[in-house]
Amino acid sequence: MADITTDVLIIGTGPAGSATAALLSSYGVGNMVVNRYRWLANTPRAHITNQRAMEVLRDLGPEVEAEAYMHATDQDLMGENVFCESLAGEEIGRMKSWGKSPEMRAEHQRSSPCRMNDLPQTFMEPILFKTACSRGTQARMSTEYLAHDQDADGATPPCRDRLTGKTFTFRSQFLVGADGGNSLVAEHAGLPFEGRMGVGGSMNILFRADLSRYVAHRPSVLYWVMQPGADVGGIGMGLVRMVRTWDEWLIVWGYDINQPAPVVDEAMATQVARQLVGDPDLKIDLISANTWTVNNCYATRMQAGRVFIMGDAAHRHPPSNGLGSNTSIQDGFNLAWKLAAVVKGQAGLGLLDSYTAERAPVAKQIVTRANQSIAEFGPIFEALGMDGGVDHEKIRRSMAARADSGEAAERQREAIRKAIEFKKYEFDCHGVEMNQRYRSGAVVTDGQPEPAFAKDPELHAQFTTWPGARLPHVWVFDRQGRQHSTLDLCGRGQFTLLTGIGGEGWVEAAASVGAELGLPIRTHVIGPRRDWEDYVGDWARASEIRDSGCLLVRPDHHVAWRAFAAAQDPAAELRRVLTTILAR
Repeated sequence: MADITTDVLIIGTGPAGSATAALLSSYGVGNMVVNRYRWLANTPRAHITNQRAMEVLRDLGPEVEAEAYMHATDQDLMGENVFCESLAGEEIGRMKSWGKSPEMRAEHQRSSPCRMNDLPQTFMEPILFKTACSRGTQARMSTEYLAHDQDADGATPPCRDRLTGKTFTFRSQFLVGADGGNSLVAEHAGLPFEGRMGVGGSMNILFRADLSRYVAHRPSVLYWVMQPGADVGGIGMGLVRMVRTWDEWLIVWGYDINQPAPVVDEAMATQVARQLVGDPDLKIDLISANTWTVNNCYATRMQAGRVFIMGDAAHRHPPSNGLGSNTSIQDGFNLAWKLAAVVKGQAGLGLLDSYTAERAPVAKQIVTRANQSIAEFGPIFEALGMDGGVDHEKIRRSMAARADSGEAAERQREAIRKAIEFKKYEFDCHGVEMNQRYRSGAVVTDGQPEPAFAKDPELHAQFTTWPGARLPHVWVFDRQGRQHSTLDLCGRGQFTLLTGIGGEGWVEAAASVGAELGLPIRTHVIGPRRDWEDYVGDWARASEIRDSGCLLVRPDHHVAWRAFAAAQDPAAELRRVLTTILAR
């Protein structure tokens, strides 16, 4: 007999777990979330927050989005990645990152109503957790997941209260493992993975020091320090990351994974900070230090019956590209509405099979991209003459040669510029963040061919209403002339049907079929003298359908199905599509 019952039990309160809990509670689905620790993230691990993740926070409510911006470092202060010999030393070069260049800023503004920002996990996690609990999530801290049994109707995981040592049992219809890179839920569910864990070693040194005299004139989140003298292979690349402007910092420094992890005490942390900052007298207030491993591993299946994994439990990779917490939050956005539909009896269990079909390819993509970004530092090392060996004096001469006259030095300067520019695949990789297109049973294309990407799909966001793609963002206007994103017309746990003048039959069909299926469907007509106006014509260009056609948009903003024009029997068409998607 279970001690506690709930519809959905979530293991882990990180970005994935807390986002899923907040969404489920917003949708009116009972859920509990447990954390083996007494509180939330105590180090600012994840921080780059992209537009798609912010769209999920916006969907949770304007107050949630606003609180995130309030605590975040603004996109402009995220600035440009700086490559230097030390913060106090010579600057080697920099690149405009995260939508900083005029061209990419325009692309960002066209792509989303939300802005990129830098929001450390120590701020993001409490926002999501508070939102979940304030809307009905029951939370238990100091509660350790031990194992689970699964049957046709649910999962029964025993957990240990770490304060009393007593074991008790949950019973839930569904179990979600958001329990990090060493996920026990994934292990106990027997889920398959590809890749390797522990391919590299790193340490984090979190400290306070006023470094404004070195950085305030060139705002950035990441300062890459290139100098000889590292403990690994003679290549000295350290990262000085801004946590709070400009007095809280995180240093990332490598160690040899084939050797025991170092003990990072105050003396060592101070020495490393002085070396990378370039100030031999720097005094730091050490907050914490820890070591971690670089992983290159992803789940090829993210569910086993009624058990699911998400976040770092499913995709384990270095922080390159800043994809970790963003993808974790989006995992929750994908799964939560599906769980809600099944719990409410609006969908069959088959709908849940689409979670793996849609999110496992994303897991593979981001793990591959993040690890590839590490390798793409190679051309910078090569151009600076840091590509191997431990002869520090030789490395210093090679780096200094870029200031010489002559053809060799000119070629070196060009090589450095090109190598830094190539890092846009890590620091300005907008397409990887925004271009997900799903292929699963929760999407009906009716054989419509997928449009090709006109530009590099890793670098540039490109939008379509092809079923499976995220609904394009454009501004439309209400009767008072105020602008609203097309994304704001959708989401919040409901399907939405968008149509134009001549598409009134779709609106009637949505009402009748929705009532028949017990599935509320929001409808909007966009056109002159309707509730929503397309004054600029952006919707007409982006929708890729006639005014009499329609788009059926899922609660996670992805297009479920589209009709180019009016149908002879709109209700029959809509019924066919929805019963297919919902596995009815």
